[in-house]
Amino acid sequence: MKAVGNIERITKTMQMIATARFQAMQKRAVAAQAYTRKIAEVVSELADSVGSDAEGVHPLLLQPEESTGKVAVLVLTSNRGLCGGYNANIIRKVNEFFREHDDAHLEVSGKKGHAYFKFIGRKVDVYHDEFDDSPSYEEIEAVANTYMKDFVAGKYDAVYVIYTAFISMARQEAKAVQLLPMQPPEADKDHGAKAETMYDFSPEPEVLLAELLPVTVKTRLYQCFNESLVSEQLARMIAMKSATDSAGKMKKSLGRQYNRARQTAITTELSEIIGGAAALDQ
Repeated sequence: MKAVGNIERITKTMQMIATARFQAMQKRAVAAQAYTRKIAEVVSELADSVGSDAEGVHPLLLQPEESTGKVAVLVLTSNRGLCGGYNANIIRKVNEFFREHDDAHLEVSGKKGHAYFKFIGRKVDVYHDEFDDSPSYEEIEAVANTYMKDFVAGKYDAVYVIYTAFISMARQEAKAVQLLPMQPPEADKDHGAKAETMYDFSPEPEVLLAELLPVTVKTRLYQCFNESLVSEQLARMIAMKSATDSAGKMKKSLGRQYNRARQTAITTELSEIIGGAAALDQ
């Protein structure tokens, strides 16, 4: 009972820590989400203005002229455990991805993902151990710059990110999204189709597109990290709450068993005393 009580206090403390981290990371993700969505809309308008057949279309929007048949994938996992099925869902998504791209260039962020691929004997081409529980935009920017440089150089046909998207408190989904070549965002279903509005751009759309496209790729990757961290803390919070509830139930069950055993022992002792006293009276 004491051991279970100690475990209950530990899991309760971990639940409170995960709750505090979740709230902080959720605010950060929501704050960045509005900027990410808006800059993607602007880039979409610019891409429509330039057109797909126009000369000088930015290379981040186009497939490489000479296909290599190879893609790169970045897998975002957690550095710590005790977060329920968070990592298992990502690994399941990764295995689905490898059915189509078995020879993909694999990059991993997070100790749990790195340990899994080491266990199954799959080579990890790049392991990002520089990210902590709250990576900065500058750290993500450096990774995004490397991807854009390699993609433009024709090293990969596409770059993907596999992470856990935070959709709502009740729903988090492991996704494989294409980071490059960048595709214009679809119309927001909650706000209806995109309005047909004519814009005058200054400077020219090609110049603005060249300036904003790299920023859009960086912010998209940054948002993937943010949502992944929010989902991780939410999964840990739920897992620790479940563990705390289970420990509480187990402690009550053990308490009942202990009381039954104690009452049985007392009853046995009383019976022996009464039996002995009756024997003396005879």
